[in-house]
Order: sequence, then structure tokens, then C-alpha cells
Amino acid sequence: MINFMEFNYSEKNFFNAISDKTISFHYNKHLKAYVDKTNELIAGSDFSEMTLEDIILASYDKPEFVALYNNAGQVYNHNVYFNSFGFSKKINDDLKSEMIRTFGSMENLKEELVKASVGVFGSGWTWLVRDKNNNLKIMTTRNGDTPLVLGYEPLFNIDVWEHAYYLDYQNLRKVYVEKFIDNVLGL
Repeated sequence: MINFMEFNYSEKNFFNAISDKTISFHYNKHLKAYVDKTNELIAGSDFSEMTLEDIILASYDKPEFVALYNNAGQVYNHNVYFNSFGFSKKINDDLKSEMIRTFGSMENLKEELVKASVGVFGSGWTWLVRDKNNNLKIMTTRNGDTPLVLGYEPLFNIDVWEHAYYLDYQNLRKVYVEKFIDNVLGL
């Protein structure tokens, strides 16, 4: 059984890019629906004893498990997303230096993240990940896809599905992304 991650959004006052109403709706409706559907799909199967990550890896690229992969992927992606709200507190001097070395500056990193996020056609995710060689990289995924299946380690992500921002920003994805990144990177 996959547990509904604990996230007390009412205590996340440091995050001013998204209203409590949007976070509550996103967390209590969208994420919960993916958790419930994943649990429904794994009930009584070999998947029921696996971790979320193992479910994703075992169901990836298998036509008979598309629904499971997509729902489990969305649980994973949303867990990374909600944990991204506190990412700025995890940026130590070494990580900041690595970000600057890789992208030229924190502002350049922000610009690349915004460009990638705005460039996602339809719904999806923008990620800052570590690749197999331990290098930082920006990537995007669509729908329930996750960098996990490609061997990348997610550091944080940006949800660019409309439900993540529409109540606050309507069709202004770029404004949402810019404010989100400012908060996540502590800019």
C-alpha cells in the first residue's frame, strides 16, 4: 500500500508563490486521487509489497501496466513537488557552487528552468536532476513520466499541469513558474 505523504501546507508560510487554496486543492484532491488509484491498482498483486519507486520501475514501459505506471508516477512526481517547497533550505554552499558552475549563475539557472517549463506543451513537469555521472541537468517529462526510470536523481521539480497554478494565475504559466522558482531557489 502506498501512503499518502504527510504535508502540512498550512505550516509552509515561507512559500508565497501559491495560495493555500490552490495547495489544499492540489494536495487533497489531485495527489490523493493518484494515491487512491495506485492503491486500487496494486491491491492483491505482487506490487502491493513494493515501494513506490519499485512499482514505477517495474511497471515502466509495460503496456499491461500503463495505468499503474502513470498513477504511481504521478504520486512520485507530486511527492517531489511538495517536497520542493522546502528546497531552498537544502541549498548549502557546495550545492550552490555546483549550480553556479553548471549554469553560470543562479539567475541563469532560473532562466533555463523558466524556458523549459514554459516550453512544455500541455501538461508535465520540469526537473532539476543529477544524471548518472552526478552532473546537474534540467529536463522535462510529460504526464506521469518521471526521471527515475532513466536513472536520474530528482532534486526538485515544477508542476506545470494547470491544476498547480490555474486558481492563482489562470493562463499565466510563466508568472507562476518564475515565482515558484524564486521560492524554491531562495532568490
